[in-house]
Amino acid sequence: MNELIRSYFKNLDAPDKRIQYEAFQSIINATSEQVDWAYEVWDELVSWLEDDDNHKRARGAQILAGLAKSDQEKRILTDFVSLWNVTKDEKFVTARHALQAIWKVGLAGDQQKMLVLHHLVNRFHTCKDEKNATLIRYDVLQSLRNLYDETNDEKLKQQALTLIEAETDPKYQKKYLKLWK
Repeated sequence: MNELIRSYFKNLDAPDKRIQYEAFQSIINATSEQVDWAYEVWDELVSWLEDDDNHKRARGAQILAGLAKSDQEKRILTDFVSLWNVTKDEKFVTARHALQAIWKVGLAGDQQKMLVLHHLVNRFHTCKDEKNATLIRYDVLQSLRNLYDETNDEKLKQQALTLIEAETDPKYQKKYLKLWK
């Protein structure tokens, strides 16, 4: 890991929130491509997923999801459950950040893509009685759209359209369909 990336991780704990945010954005931007330093931070990020600090949980989930494409050892298959648990965090904003990033795991390979797809579909169906069900469903469908845009896998599109058809409220069905126009 080069010194710049190391400084970004250090700055995640800076007293100044602006510096923290800039460091986080820089890390996220770096993970948009494969990196050679994934395993230097992997175990620490996994530990963040259960940290008392919800900001650390959210950051850990988002960074780990981004690093999945750099995971040649397929550690994400073992650590996915811990990552997925953050999508159901007690703090809704933390859960939502994790859910909005989870699709990136699907970029790591077919096995990872199927794992993400399975969990997203299940989440769409099981969240219907939760307080923020419509937002969760929207994020699930947006995740499928993001993954589809990156992979052009028609199965993802068909699955998303099937989920949208399952929505019984025409208002939300229309909103969800806009993601696929």
